[in-house]
Amino acid sequence: MKVLKFGGTSVGSAQRMKDVAKLITDGEQKIVVLSAMSGTTNTLVEISDYLYKKNPEGANEVINRLERKYRQHIDELYSSAEFKAKGRELIKSHFDYIRSFTKDLFTLFEEKVILSQGELISTGMMNYYLQEQGVKSVLLPALEFMRTDKNAEPDPVYIKEKLQSQLELHLGADLYITQGFICRNAYGEVDNLQRGGSDYTASLIGAAVGASEIQIWTDIDGMHNNDPREVDKTEAVRSLHFEEAAELAYFGAKILHPTCVQPAKYANIPVRLLNTMDPTAPGTLISNDTEKDKIKAVAAKDNITAIKIKSGRMLLAYGFLRKVFEIFESYQTSIDMICTSEVGVSVTVDNTKHLNEILDDLKKYGTVTVDKDMCIICIVGDLDWENIGFEQLALDALQGIPVRMISYGGSNYNISFLIKKEDKKRALQQLSNKLFNGK
Repeated sequence: MKVLKFGGTSVGSAQRMKDVAKLITDGEQKIVVLSAMSGTTNTLVEISDYLYKKNPEGANEVINRLERKYRQHIDELYSSAEFKAKGRELIKSHFDYIRSFTKDLFTLFEEKVILSQGELISTGMMNYYLQEQGVKSVLLPALEFMRTDKNAEPDPVYIKEKLQSQLELHLGADLYITQGFICRNAYGEVDNLQRGGSDYTASLIGAAVGASEIQIWTDIDGMHNNDPREVDKTEAVRSLHFEEAAELAYFGAKILHPTCVQPAKYANIPVRLLNTMDPTAPGTLISNDTEKDKIKAVAAKDNITAIKIKSGRMLLAYGFLRKVFEIFESYQTSIDMICTSEVGVSVTVDNTKHLNEILDDLKKYGTVTVDKDMCIICIVGDLDWENIGFEQLALDALQGIPVRMISYGGSNYNISFLIKKEDKKRALQQLSNKLFNGK
């Protein structure tokens, strides 16, 4: 069985939903994970914001506007009077439920319930449309099987057991439609998966059922070998190792969240990134296979701050690094890159919320300097240290660009350079020319 996930733009209109229906009705039994229709979650956040501010009139105005939009989708999606009526009743029930929150105390719990309505509506609409087309489609309620534990991490044992029970209730179905993103927490409250959202849902479901493949359908033809917004002549990368995909996602490739494919990686289930706008394109296949002796792609991460701590006392001071890391840990600030010498350490962060407090604490251990408006350039591929010359290729490509830090050896799949933000576009283009375009 395959698991297919379609994002918000893929189901963003009645016509897009019809296009998705054609893609998934090929005679194979599968589980289909849907996001909310594009723009819906942002509007639900806006409604919640009005309710936090105790402005029910403002909330109701936005609710009414969103409901009118959905009624139009219903008229465009269904052709029969029976299913138009079912669709209208579906929309009415969800929006009446959302309106019920304008009358009472509003907290984070109620907000999460409201945010879940987008996925519940889109899956209900798709399920009715498939049934109208004569497909044996069944709605699997994610809130019945998708759960996180007390650490807000997915509970794989619970998910597998409850999902299997749901599937056994509907053994004769052709398609199983379920919601991405939403879940219940360890206390039974409506919650969400946050990181990776619907992609994470698809990966967890794929691992739970032992899927043959997980497909993530978006509006771009897989991961590209560079940022198409910054660089000319980029191409989709046809195959990536899970570690390569995670590095690219972490360092700027927005098509995928770095943690969302971990369940698939551990279960050894390949993940394919495909394009709903061009279904025949091969996309990108992510698996545990490494393509040897090849540099695959480049990504960039903006808004980086570099911090250098220089200390003459560091030499032979075995507790120095621990003290430095404990400062970042105490402010819940993660580090992207790190370089050390016998007299100092340089690190980079992308979260500057507690920067001033961190700097004050670091000054207890040495002289501190800061470089802001920096950018990390990440080069991904088979970068095992025995592949002689690969790091030299990257350095040659960055000729004429000042490099503040280099990180190499922490992974077999990544070499990273810290440069000024103003040099980013030139660096990405030069890397493309050297590594992929043969210039």
